[in-house]
Amino acid sequence: MTQQSNDFWTGSGFSLLQRNARGWLVPTEAYLRTVLGRPELALVPESCPAEVALHEGLQAAPLKPFVEAELAAVQDDDARENYAVFLRFRDGLLAAGTLEAYYLQLMRSGAVNVPAVFIDAVVQALLRNLLDDCNDAFEARAAEMLFRPQRITLQEGQMLAGDRATLDMLNETAGLGEVGRLLLQSGALQPTAQVQVLAADNASQYWQASDRHHFLLDLTHELTQDLSHGLTFKMTRARSGLKALARVLERWVAHLLGVQVQIEPAHQVTDSAWRWHVGLDVESTAILNDLYEDRPVEAERMQRLVSLFTLTFANPAEMRADVAGKPVYLGLARDAQGLVRIKPQNLLLNLPLASLS
Repeated sequence: MTQQSNDFWTGSGFSLLQRNARGWLVPTEAYLRTVLGRPELALVPESCPAEVALHEGLQAAPLKPFVEAELAAVQDDDARENYAVFLRFRDGLLAAGTLEAYYLQLMRSGAVNVPAVFIDAVVQALLRNLLDDCNDAFEARAAEMLFRPQRITLQEGQMLAGDRATLDMLNETAGLGEVGRLLLQSGALQPTAQVQVLAADNASQYWQASDRHHFLLDLTHELTQDLSHGLTFKMTRARSGLKALARVLERWVAHLLGVQVQIEPAHQVTDSAWRWHVGLDVESTAILNDLYEDRPVEAERMQRLVSLFTLTFANPAEMRADVAGKPVYLGLARDAQGLVRIKPQNLLLNLPLASLS
C-alpha cells in the first residue's frame, strides 16, 4: 500500500489517501479529518457543548464508533443533520473499503444518501488518482468538468467552458473579496474577467497556478446539421478541449470498470442503425432520448448540445451480445442557463456491458 503526494488539485485530499494493490484509494484518518474541516461541520460560537465534544472527539479519532446519544445531544437541528451526514459518509467509505468501491456501490444502489458536495469530493479524489501520471494540462482541466459545474460562454466564435463558481465570484467581487463587492455595487469598479483560455503557450502555468479554476477550456465546434439521427459537428480548433475530455472519460471507464474504450468527439453522426446512447448530463440524456425515439426536438434545445462523441469498445466481447461491435453515442449539453453539469456516473451505469446483461 503506497502513500500519495503532489496534490496538484488543492483540497482533493489525494495526498492523504493510500492506494491498495488494485490502485484504488483507501480512506484514512487524515482524509476524514479534511472532511470534518468542511464549513458545514465547523464549530461556531453558538455551538453547544455537545456539538463541541462530538466535533473534537471525531477530530481526535475520526474512526471512533458512532454513539447515537452523542449525536442526539447536539441541540442545533442543522448541525445535528450535518454530523449525521458525515457519519453516514464515513461509515459507507469504511464498509466499502475504497473510495472507488463506495462510489460504485452508491451509484448502483440508486439511493444516494449524501449531498452532492460529498459526491463531488469523491469524484475529485478519484480523478486525481487516475490522472497521477498525467502531464497534460488540457486533460487535467477537462477533468475538472466532472466535479465542478461549468458555465458555457461564446466569445469571438469560441465556445468556452469556465468554472461556474469562479466566474460567479469574479463577477460579484472582481476577485477582490468584499472590497471588490462593495466597489462593484457602488459602480466604482467594473466587472473584470481575470481568466485566460488554456492554450499551448500557457499550459505550463496550469500546474503552478493557485487559481487553476480561472482557466477557460476551449470546446469550440459548430453545429451545422440537425437531423433526427444525423448531427454534424465541425471542430474548429486544432487542440480541442473536447478531445482532452474524451481522454479523461476513457481513463474513467478503464479505472472503475476495467474496460478499455476509445472515445472521440463526433464530427458527424449519421447512423441509421443507432443502437445505444448515453447522455453525460440530464439535458443531453433527454435530447438523445427524443432523437432516438424520433420525437421532434426544438431548434433551441438542439443548440444546447455542446458535442457528441462516439465510444467504441476495444474488445466487443465485453459488450452486450445484441449491440456488440456497435458504437455507443455520447452527448454533452448545457442547460437553459448555459450550465454544464456532467454526471460521470452515467458512463459507469449505462454502458452496454456483457457482464450486466
